[in-house]
Parts: sequence; C-alpha cells; structure tokens
Amino acid sequence: MRIAPEVAAALRGGTPVVALESSVFAQGLPAPANREAADRMMRAVRASGAVPAVMAVARGVASAGLEPDELARFLLGEGVRKVSARDVPLAMAQGADGATTVAAAMMLAHGAGIAVLATGGIGGVHRAPAYDESADLLELARTPVLVVCSGAKAILDLPATAERLETLGVPVIGYRTDAMPAFWARTSGFPLAARAESAAEVAAAWRMHRALGRPQGMVVMQPVDASVAVSAAAVRRAVRAADRRASIKKVRGAARTPWMLAAVDAATKGKARAANLALLEANAALAAAIARALVPREGARSG
Repeated sequence: MRIAPEVAAALRGGTPVVALESSVFAQGLPAPANREAADRMMRAVRASGAVPAVMAVARGVASAGLEPDELARFLLGEGVRKVSARDVPLAMAQGADGATTVAAAMMLAHGAGIAVLATGGIGGVHRAPAYDESADLLELARTPVLVVCSGAKAILDLPATAERLETLGVPVIGYRTDAMPAFWARTSGFPLAARAESAAEVAAAWRMHRALGRPQGMVVMQPVDASVAVSAAAVRRAVRAADRRASIKKVRGAARTPWMLAAVDAATKGKARAANLALLEANAALAAAIARALVPREGARSG
C-alpha cells in the first residue's frame, strides 16, 4: 500500500488522520457537487486539527491519500471503477483506478493504521423485493474501523439495516440523538440503543471496544443539521417513487444506489443534494474530533 507523505508523517507523529471513501466523489455525486463535497470534507477535517486521507486504488496502487492530480482524475470519473472490498485486488492487478465504497475504504484504512473514517451514509439492507445487502455491513463486522455517518442511505430498509448491524455485533452510537438518522432526514423513528454527547465519549467507547479485542468496527450516526434536512415524509415519497422507476427501468447492482440518489435529489428539487453536502462536511468534522480525542496526551505518552 502507498501511504501519501503527509498521511505517513501524521501517523508517525501522532497527528490524527481521518479516512475518506472516494466513491462518493467519483460516482455518488455529479460534478461540480463532487468537487464541492471533497473540498468541504477535507477542509472540515483540517479545521478540526486532523489530516484527511482519501482511500482509493490509483492506477493499480492501493492508496491512503491521493495527490491533487489523482483526485482531479477521480472527480472526472472517467474510467474509474466503483470498488468494494472484494474488488480491490482485481483493480490492483489490472492497474485500474478504483473509487472505494465504505467497505473498501475501511479495509484500506485499517491496513494503513487509520482508525476513523467519515462518510455520508453506509450501505445496508435493500428494500423488498430485492433483499440485497451491502458489503459495508460485513466489512463492519470484521474490520475494526470507526465509521462516522448519518445513518444508512434512506433508499434502504433502515430498520432491517439496524437489526442486521445488531446481529453482526457492530456497536451503533447515536451522536446526540436517540433515533437512527435517515440520511437526508434527521430521524427514521427507529430507536438506537446507545447515545453519546461528545467526541471524547465516543473515543472512550472505542478504546473499550478495542481493549476487549472485539474485531468489529463501530458506527457513529450523526443527524443532518436541521437547517438543511429534508422532511421524513418528503424523503419517503421520493424514495417510493424512485424505487418504482428503478424497478421499471431494471436498474440493478452497483448502478442502483447512485441512480436512486439522483432520482431522489431531482424529486426534492435539489434539497437532498444540499443536505448530502452538509452532512458530509459535518461528519468529516466529527470524525476529526473523535480521531483527535483518540490521540494520547503528551502526559499519558510520557507516563
């Protein structure tokens, strides 16, 4: 794995690092919103005292951190594959560009020694009749990385996703919320078992999780800010309509999620995209605060 010089220096020197998935930039958002998302997330990480590291396969090289010209290539999206964890070795062997999903980004982050990842929404259990399941869930069950998100993407079956995370033994913490967020909407109405009020509290829970030798990751769910949130009712209507159209058009597999996200954004007249950009930025800032809280204090290190 190639670790970018700034990221490597941060890891050596004890500066907090936050991993970012790259699929949201290459496939999840259209231009120029994808550039805005990248800029806002990386600025938020830096403003909170951490170093951002975009996870990707760059021309066959598994990378923790992209150079500016590489990021520009990924933002164009031409010839860039969407890669989950299973796809990374083949993309490397074929010298391809691969934009990482949450699952692939977790795998690469763990390999690089990065404990915290920020994203928008994790994958999950798809709605009936598909009953598909995102590889993100299984990766969370076997890779110890803390993922900050705004719940699972609202196009999914959120209660089933929450139940699946419980079955897999993945701790889920609501950040200043008692209910699972619904990505563009602040709440799904589905209760969460745990709540934290600060980054330090999340960091303490993560330390205990790792001290017990648990192999799973951890999910921290932060609701989108109320000023840009879409109402839960509007999200439900838009998702139902998009789901029907996707089934008629036979949109399947990896193409379904970005297609659905674009359809919901169109149905909400751009409100969904504005909420998406805001929650990406807020999650990056929270992830950086948690990563900073995980760095041992000088006194603790010397003692």
